[in-house]
Amino acid sequence: FCSSVCSKIMELLGQNEIDHHQRQVAILSQDSFYRVLTPEQKAKALKGQFNFDHPDAFDNDLISTTLWDIKEGKTVHIPVYDFVSHSRKEETVVLYPADVVLFEGILMFYSQEIRDLFQMKLFVDTDADTRLSRRVLRDISERGRDLESVLAQYITFVKPAFEEFCLPTKKYADVIIPRGADNIVAINLIVQHIQDILNGGLTKRLNGWFNSYGTTKKQPNMEPSSRPH
Repeated sequence: FCSSVCSKIMELLGQNEIDHHQRQVAILSQDSFYRVLTPEQKAKALKGQFNFDHPDAFDNDLISTTLWDIKEGKTVHIPVYDFVSHSRKEETVVLYPADVVLFEGILMFYSQEIRDLFQMKLFVDTDADTRLSRRVLRDISERGRDLESVLAQYITFVKPAFEEFCLPTKKYADVIIPRGADNIVAINLIVQHIQDILNGGLTKRLNGWFNSYGTTKKQPNMEPSSRPH
């Protein structure tokens, strides 16, 4: 999973131990940007009959607006999605400006408008068994699902959507990382590249500039905000 790769990158950079206001690297997840469901869609979701792995499940307009704000060095408010009730919460998470933002998600390359905003595109390539096992563990432990519903959803929606929508976007990647977070050689190369960006970014920021790996960025803060998005 790309989330585990991002977490490993943050760990190796030592960014996960730094206060959110001071981090130079931040993580943002596509999962924060699920659309607000209609009553009919929510009823389907509660029965495991709504396809959350389809491109239309995401609020791409909000993703695009948020990314542009990040590029302009603005502090943004990221939605918080409740995967148990299938609804967007009232509170948000504050994302502060950072030198590098890692945006992870299985369909981040599907929309060209969004894809073109990234300065480097990484595709985490793991085998199907690994994807399934991690999905099962995550959905049961974090999202309150039972094994039967997770497997049914995987067969009905997740696997077909991966093959139709996610896998074809592999061709847009600048770097492909086989074996995910286990590929420490590839991750170390990415970490070194980010460190090079940060070293240049510090000098430019001291001179009053926003250095970006093509962008002016920001970083995620874990502070909840009561301001609705």
